[in-house]
Amino acid sequence: MDIKQYIREITHNAKQASRKLAVSNADTKNTVLRQMSEHIIECAGVLKAANSEDLEAGRSAGLSGAMLDRLELTDRRIEGMAESLRSIAALKDPVGGVIDGWTLPNGLQLRKVRVPLGVVCIIYESRPDVTADAAALCLKSGNAVILRGGKEAIRSNMAIYRLLRNCLENSELPAACVQLIETIDRTAVPPLLTAEDSVDVVIPRGGKGLIKKVMETATVPVVKHYDGVCHTYVDAGCNIDTALKICENAKCQRPGTCNAMETLLVSEEIAGQFLPKACKLFVKRGVELRGCSRTLEILPDVKKAEPSDWRTEYLDMILSVRVVRDVGEAIEHINAYGSGHSDAIVTGNLANAENFQAGVDSAAVYVNSSTRFTDGGQFGLGAEIGISTNKLHARGPMALEELTTYKWLINGNGQVRD
Repeated sequence: MDIKQYIREITHNAKQASRKLAVSNADTKNTVLRQMSEHIIECAGVLKAANSEDLEAGRSAGLSGAMLDRLELTDRRIEGMAESLRSIAALKDPVGGVIDGWTLPNGLQLRKVRVPLGVVCIIYESRPDVTADAAALCLKSGNAVILRGGKEAIRSNMAIYRLLRNCLENSELPAACVQLIETIDRTAVPPLLTAEDSVDVVIPRGGKGLIKKVMETATVPVVKHYDGVCHTYVDAGCNIDTALKICENAKCQRPGTCNAMETLLVSEEIAGQFLPKACKLFVKRGVELRGCSRTLEILPDVKKAEPSDWRTEYLDMILSVRVVRDVGEAIEHINAYGSGHSDAIVTGNLANAENFQAGVDSAAVYVNSSTRFTDGGQFGLGAEIGISTNKLHARGPMALEELTTYKWLINGNGQVRD
């Protein structure tokens, strides 16, 4: 197979499909999304069979437990995929929405209206449910999508894609509005990233290495989702039981996700009281702790944290712990070492909460809550393409509205400029 020719055909077909999809009505798109949802449930056995082959190959390749967890399609996750498609179908269509509008003194009527981005290329790793979520979000927002999953999930991704494609081929929508790169050959990626005449934006989802490589290669605009080095700061005077509950959820509920806590910061005022309880909880859950020198004074059996630990997204049952002076030092640490993703404070002090939310430069900043809520579905946005750590165009969960841009519509009655 000529890879470059294959990618040219994919991108050309996507561009053609995007023009038809952009003017498709909401009812047509929603009908297809609901049919896709039903088809996923009907064919759950097919998906699980394909996924089991990926899991077996992953174990043989030595994938970590966290990576295998991200790869696995359980009954619950398959139902979650189907529910995600249903929820996206139920959302308001952003295309054609008027953002703003006014009439000029000369009588010209201006409207700023949402339109699709065009062709979106999504490059992702591990999680096969991204295939369905990304396809559905792009379809609903009027964008053609080119999906390029990781080799570890190729069988699962192919199975999901074929179900979605089957529904498209029996609909009024162009089938090429959703396409999957059906090869794990790495030489397929550079032509995608440089297809400026056909691809409008690239969204990489995965580890820092993947995103860095995409950024270095792409000539197409990139919305990046860098690693999730997320923090929870436990402030003096907080409710200890609440803090323990939040920290346990943020680290242990699903450690292989980008919104899981990777560093725990604790005020020096309560470190002696809080850390022994937190250590007992985390050790029981199988979490390896890596502490600063002040943490080791309280927890002498904990492994010493290296400088690199403060910047590491473990995606595993490992947690860095640092004792800080106060909320100001916590903010300084987060802004120095964090990735701009999601960070939280547990506090009973309103002024400290407000200072934390104002001072932390991240896409999502929480007070008295787990960082695990940074998710399009949890935010009520439906599914998401990813969590953008960009500051331009999109930041945080990238859902339907973030998959649109806008154009100006101007209506006149013969006006000419002097």
